[in-house]
Amino acid sequence: MALFKKSDEDDSMDITTAARVGSKNVSVIGPTLVFKGELSADEDLIIEGCIEGTIAHHKKHLTIGEQGRVTADIHASSVIVLGQLIGNINSEGIVSLAKGANVKGDIFCARIVMEDGARFQGKIDMGKSVKVAVAATKPVQSEPVRIDKIPNSGRAKSS
Repeated sequence: MALFKKSDEDDSMDITTAARVGSKNVSVIGPTLVFKGELSADEDLIIEGCIEGTIAHHKKHLTIGEQGRVTADIHASSVIVLGQLIGNINSEGIVSLAKGANVKGDIFCARIVMEDGARFQGKIDMGKSVKVAVAATKPVQSEPVRIDKIPNSGRAKSS
Protein backbone atom coordinates (compact mmCIF):
# COMPACT_ATOMS: atom_id res chain seq x y z
CA MET A 1 0.00 0.00 0.00
CA ALA A 2 1.38 3.41 -0.97
CA LEU A 3 1.39 6.29 1.50
CA PHE A 4 -0.55 8.74 -0.66
CA LYS A 5 -2.89 6.37 -2.43
CA LYS A 6 -6.60 7.14 -1.99
CA SER A 7 -7.88 3.62 -2.62
CA ASP A 8 -6.90 0.35 -4.23
CA GLU A 9 -9.07 1.16 -7.27
CA ASP A 10 -7.39 4.56 -7.86
CA ASP A 11 -4.70 3.34 -10.26
CA SER A 12 -4.63 6.36 -12.57
CA MET A 13 -1.23 5.61 -14.15
CA ASP A 14 -1.38 2.90 -16.76
CA ILE A 15 1.46 0.38 -16.41
CA THR A 16 1.96 0.32 -20.17
CA THR A 17 2.55 4.09 -20.08
CA ALA A 18 5.36 3.66 -17.56
CA ALA A 19 6.80 0.78 -19.52
CA ARG A 20 7.01 2.88 -22.69
CA VAL A 21 9.39 5.28 -21.00
CA GLY A 22 11.84 2.48 -20.22
CA SER A 23 13.63 4.01 -17.22
CA LYS A 24 13.76 3.40 -13.48
CA ASN A 25 13.97 7.11 -12.61
CA VAL A 26 10.57 8.28 -13.74
CA SER A 27 8.58 11.23 -12.39
CA VAL A 28 4.83 11.29 -12.84
CA ILE A 29 2.63 14.38 -12.94
CA GLY A 30 -0.70 12.98 -11.83
CA PRO A 31 -4.07 13.57 -13.47
CA THR A 32 -5.26 16.07 -10.84
CA LEU A 33 -2.16 18.29 -11.07
CA VAL A 34 -2.35 21.56 -13.01
CA PHE A 35 0.91 23.36 -13.76
CA LYS A 36 1.54 26.69 -15.52
CA GLY A 37 5.04 27.91 -16.32
CA GLU A 38 8.39 26.49 -17.37
CA LEU A 39 8.91 22.83 -16.51
CA SER A 40 12.33 21.22 -16.67
CA ALA A 41 13.61 17.96 -15.26
CA ASP A 42 16.65 15.72 -15.38
CA GLU A 43 14.76 12.44 -15.36
CA ASP A 44 12.17 10.73 -17.50
CA LEU A 45 8.71 12.24 -17.11
CA ILE A 46 5.14 11.04 -17.57
CA ILE A 47 2.46 13.73 -17.71
CA GLU A 48 -1.08 12.68 -16.86
CA GLY A 49 -2.19 16.15 -15.68
CA CYS A 50 -2.56 19.57 -17.30
CA ILE A 51 0.55 21.54 -18.23
CA GLU A 52 0.64 25.01 -19.80
CA GLY A 53 3.87 26.81 -20.71
CA THR A 54 7.16 25.28 -21.87
CA ILE A 55 8.80 21.94 -21.19
CA ALA A 56 12.60 21.70 -21.37
CA HIS A 57 13.56 18.06 -21.12
CA HIS A 58 16.58 17.94 -23.44
CA LYS A 59 18.32 14.68 -22.55
CA LYS A 60 15.42 12.62 -21.25
CA HIS A 61 12.23 10.93 -22.40
CA LEU A 62 8.86 12.63 -22.10
CA THR A 63 5.53 10.85 -22.22
CA ILE A 64 2.18 12.61 -22.37
CA GLY A 65 -0.15 9.98 -20.97
CA GLU A 66 -3.68 9.20 -22.08
CA GLN A 67 -5.10 11.66 -19.52
CA GLY A 68 -2.41 14.28 -20.22
CA ARG A 69 -3.49 17.68 -21.54
CA VAL A 70 -0.50 19.81 -22.53
CA THR A 71 -0.43 23.28 -24.07
CA ALA A 72 3.29 23.89 -24.38
CA ASP A 73 6.33 23.89 -26.62
CA ILE A 74 8.41 20.80 -25.85
CA HIS A 75 12.17 20.26 -26.12
CA ALA A 76 13.01 16.63 -25.25
CA SER A 77 15.27 13.77 -26.29
CA SER A 78 12.28 11.64 -27.24
CA VAL A 79 8.54 12.23 -26.95
CA ILE A 80 5.63 9.80 -26.75
CA VAL A 81 2.14 11.30 -27.01
CA LEU A 82 -0.88 9.27 -25.92
CA GLY A 83 -3.05 12.24 -24.87
CA GLN A 84 -3.52 15.80 -26.10
CA LEU A 85 -0.82 18.31 -27.07
CA ILE A 86 -1.18 21.81 -28.44
CA GLY A 87 2.30 23.13 -29.19
CA ASN A 88 5.51 22.36 -31.03
CA ILE A 89 7.79 19.39 -30.38
CA ASN A 90 11.56 19.66 -30.80
CA SER A 91 13.34 16.32 -30.41
CA GLU A 92 16.81 15.07 -31.29
CA GLY A 93 15.44 11.53 -31.30
CA ILE A 94 12.11 9.91 -31.97
CA VAL A 95 8.59 11.30 -31.63
CA SER A 96 5.82 8.73 -31.30
CA LEU A 97 2.12 9.54 -31.65
CA ALA A 98 0.10 6.64 -30.27
CA LYS A 99 -3.45 5.63 -31.10
CA GLY A 100 -5.72 8.21 -29.48
CA ALA A 101 -3.11 10.99 -29.49
CA ASN A 102 -4.28 14.44 -30.60
CA VAL A 103 -1.48 16.83 -31.58
CA LYS A 104 -1.82 20.37 -32.97
CA GLY A 105 1.55 21.92 -33.71
CA ASP A 106 4.75 21.44 -35.64
CA ILE A 107 7.15 18.57 -35.03
CA PHE A 108 10.90 18.87 -35.54
CA CYS A 109 12.62 15.50 -35.03
CA ALA A 110 15.02 12.91 -36.39
CA ARG A 111 12.45 10.08 -36.55
CA ILE A 112 8.68 9.81 -36.20
CA VAL A 113 6.16 7.03 -35.60
CA MET A 114 2.45 7.64 -35.99
CA GLU A 115 0.06 4.84 -35.09
CA ASP A 116 -3.26 4.35 -36.83
CA GLY A 117 -5.85 6.40 -34.93
CA ALA A 118 -3.49 9.24 -33.95
CA ARG A 119 -4.63 12.72 -35.01
CA PHE A 120 -2.11 15.32 -36.11
CA GLN A 121 -2.46 18.86 -37.46
CA GLY A 122 0.73 20.72 -38.34
CA LYS A 123 3.94 20.09 -40.21
CA ILE A 124 6.77 17.66 -39.68
CA ASP A 125 10.39 18.65 -40.32
CA MET A 126 12.85 15.80 -40.07
CA GLY A 127 15.73 18.07 -41.03
CA LYS A 128 18.55 17.30 -43.36
CA SER A 129 20.88 14.36 -43.08
CA VAL A 130 23.74 14.87 -40.67
CA LYS A 131 26.85 16.04 -42.44
CA VAL A 132 30.14 14.58 -41.33
CA ALA A 133 32.60 17.30 -40.37
CA VAL A 134 35.76 17.11 -42.46
CA ALA A 135 38.89 19.06 -41.68
CA ALA A 136 39.12 22.02 -44.00
CA THR A 137 42.07 21.66 -46.33
CA LYS A 138 43.01 23.76 -49.29
CA PRO A 139 43.03 21.84 -52.53
CA VAL A 140 46.53 21.44 -53.86
CA GLN A 141 46.89 23.20 -57.17
CA SER A 142 50.07 22.76 -59.11
CA GLU A 143 51.36 24.07 -62.37
CA PRO A 144 50.90 21.89 -65.42
CA VAL A 145 53.72 19.40 -65.77
CA ARG A 146 55.71 19.46 -68.97
CA ILE A 147 56.74 16.04 -70.15
CA ASP A 148 60.21 17.21 -71.25
CA LYS A 149 60.97 18.34 -67.67
CA ILE A 150 60.36 14.90 -66.08
CA PRO A 151 63.61 13.02 -65.55
CA ASN A 152 63.75 9.49 -66.97
CA SER A 153 60.35 9.86 -68.52
CA GLY A 154 61.16 7.06 -70.89
CA ARG A 155 60.55 9.29 -73.83
CA ALA A 156 63.11 9.06 -76.53
CA LYS A 157 64.63 12.32 -77.62
CA SER A 158 64.80 12.98 -81.29
CA SER A 159 68.06 14.30 -82.66
